[in-house]
Amino acid sequence: QVELAESGGGLVQPGGSLRLSCTASGSSEIDNTMGWYRQAPGMKDVLVAAITRGGARNYGDSVRDRFSISRDEGKDTVHLQMNTLKSEDTAVYYCVTGGLEVLIGRASRTTDKWGQGTQVTVSS
Repeated sequence: QVELAESGGGLVQPGGSLRLSCTASGSSEIDNTMGWYRQAPGMKDVLVAAITRGGARNYGDSVRDRFSISRDEGKDTVHLQMNTLKSEDTAVYYCVTGGLEVLIGRASRTTDKWGQGTQVTVSS
């Protein structure tokens, strides 16, 4: 049973930065891709960024030039560096692990593993 431990959310002013981290544990076969999705109130889950074991990355269009995802080599830990945050980035951010569907923005709540979520609020 895979468990995901998330950290790093909080309140930040517009233009500021935050770093989210997620560590997967509990299984000898952690799925290939890890990433972050977010859900704003009343909205669907949206891909923020994802990365495979081989280092392939994908980003949501609205964050592509501001956020960066990295993965500790040989570890099931990913980091999301979020810069130049905007009010529209406010959401609950979920760490997700699964197959390549996670990379292309089609992670499933029922077949992929999701963390509990961490709140990111961008407000002055």
